[in-house]
Amino acid sequence: MPELPVPGARLYYEKYGTGPVLLMIPGGGGDAASFDLVGAGLADRFTVVAVDPRGKSRSAAGERGRDQRVRTHSDDMRHLLDEVSPDAPAFVFGSSSGAIIALDLLGRHPERLRLVVAHEPPTLGLLPDADRWRAAFAGVVEAYGRGGLEAAMAALGAAAGQEGTDEPDDERQLTAGPAAAPDHTERLRRMRENMPQFLERELRQFSGHVPDLDVLGAHCGRLVPACGRASRGLLLARPAEVLAERFGTGLVEFPGGHVGLSTHPVRFAAVLRQTLVAAMVGETV
Repeated sequence: MPELPVPGARLYYEKYGTGPVLLMIPGGGGDAASFDLVGAGLADRFTVVAVDPRGKSRSAAGERGRDQRVRTHSDDMRHLLDEVSPDAPAFVFGSSSGAIIALDLLGRHPERLRLVVAHEPPTLGLLPDADRWRAAFAGVVEAYGRGGLEAAMAALGAAAGQEGTDEPDDERQLTAGPAAAPDHTERLRRMRENMPQFLERELRQFSGHVPDLDVLGAHCGRLVPACGRASRGLLLARPAEVLAERFGTGLVEFPGGHVGLSTHPVRFAAVLRQTLVAAMVGETV
């Protein structure tokens, strides 16, 4: 798979499918493989470009142990778009901290984008009780230092709140075709190795980033705030709700909760396809 040199790093990415480019940016400890199943459900209509952000997995060289900046990551994504879609603006989907990158990309490089779907960006500064949640996220990092990954995830789960239930995915579509049951062993190993970097060097840094709402407002016609059906109203979904209300764009609901792209990939891909195709139709009207 290709790598792209960017200032201070080399980005690993995967590219497959046909049609307009859809750049997919993972969150948390995720990497390009986070989109294996969702991407497979979109590759007949879009050229899917899934990336390991700097400091993660196969883009980790030289970045582990360094505090991460949203601006640096969005510059990385612009360089990647210049490489994979030099002559046309692209679609972008970002989830969680990947959605924070996508929002910054829209604010700073709008000319490179057709549409941004921002799924549950944990931009705490948009919330009226932001100080409370910044302290909670600091507590997650402290829990990691005291008790390791399990303690940190327990603290994060307590802050995020208990998600509701959603109808199950259509597993029949996961047992046939190119998306059939990939081996996630290696992916899970990489995610676990990524978690210290995410918890210590990214969680507070990214969630503390506050997007310029005036700048985003100038381009809100290209923004789709989104949340999970099972997490609506909870902490990680609330910033997307704030953005939707602020810009009057409406809020797109995806199946599952904060990690719905992993728990409900078939239905998640269907909603994302519908959202992107609707934007394409709107461009031609």
